[in-house]
Amino acid sequence: MLKIAFDSIYKYHLEKGHRFPMEKYELIPDQLIREGTCTPNNFFSPEVIIDENALLTHEKSYYRRLSSLSLSKNEIRPIGFPVTKNLIKREKVIAQGTIDCSIYALNNMISMNIAGGTHHAFYDRGGAFCMLNDQAIAANFLLENNYVKKILILDLDVHQGDGTASIFSNNDNVFTLSFHGKNNYPFKKEKSDLDLALDDFTNDQFYLKKLNQILPKVIDQFQPEFIFYLSGVDVLESDQLGKLSLSIEACKQRDNFVLKIAKQNEIPIQVSMGGGYSKKIKDIVEAHSNTFRFAQKIFF
Repeated sequence: MLKIAFDSIYKYHLEKGHRFPMEKYELIPDQLIREGTCTPNNFFSPEVIIDENALLTHEKSYYRRLSSLSLSKNEIRPIGFPVTKNLIKREKVIAQGTIDCSIYALNNMISMNIAGGTHHAFYDRGGAFCMLNDQAIAANFLLENNYVKKILILDLDVHQGDGTASIFSNNDNVFTLSFHGKNNYPFKKEKSDLDLALDDFTNDQFYLKKLNQILPKVIDQFQPEFIFYLSGVDVLESDQLGKLSLSIEACKQRDNFVLKIAKQNEIPIQVSMGGGYSKKIKDIVEAHSNTFRFAQKIFF
C-alpha cells in the first residue's frame, strides 16, 4: 500500500492567509480520495521529530534558537514569514514524515510526503519558507542508522536546493543532482554534485531529453541504494515563480520516468512535493496529483 505523510496542521497556515498556496496540502488528499486513487488508509499523520534526529543535520545552536522562537530578525527575514510555534511544529512534523516515509519505502519501494522539499534550509540557517531540511534530515538518518550507504537526492524543483547541496558538499555517500532555473532563486547558487541550470522558457522537449540522458548515467555510475525525489511542480509554464515553460503533460512524463527508473533498478524512493505557485490552484493540485497517480500505477 502507498503510504503518504499528511497532517492537518497545514490548515493553520491557510487560516492565517500566508501568501503562498498552502491550501494545496488540503486539496491534494481530497482530490486523490475523491477520484479513487487513494483511500483514507493511505494517509498517516507523523509525530514531531525528536531533537536527536534533527541534530544529525542541523547545527545545535540554530536548532535550539529556532525551537525556542529566539531567532534574530536578521535570521527570520530570509525565511519569508513570521516564525511561530505552530509553524515550527509543522516543520518538525514534515521532517519526521519524511523519515517515516523513507523507512516505509525501504520495505515497500516508495512513500510520499504531501509536503516537504524544504531544500533551502542550511545546516545553520533557514531560507525561502524552509527552516529544517526534511530530505537531508531523512538521508542522514538512514546513513547514521546503517539502513543504506549511498543516497541520491534528485531535486527537480525549479529552484536549486542550495541548502541540500551545501549540507552534503563534503559527503561522498550522498549525490546531489539538481535541475533548476538558471536565473531563478537562489541567485547565489551552491554547488551540487551535478547541476543543470536551465534557461528561461526551457521547453518540454529539451527538459525531458536532458533528464533521460542524465539520470540513468548518474544511477549507473553512483549506484545509489536509495533515492530522495523532490518533485516540485513550479517548473510549469503557468507558475508565477518558475520562469520555465513546461506543460502539465511534460511534468507527468518527468514523474513517470523518475518513478519507473527507480522501480526498474529496484531502488527505494521517497518523494516530497516541493513548490508549485501557479495562479490557478487546480493546476497545482492536478500536477501534484499526477505524481501520486503514477506512484500507485507503477508500484502497486
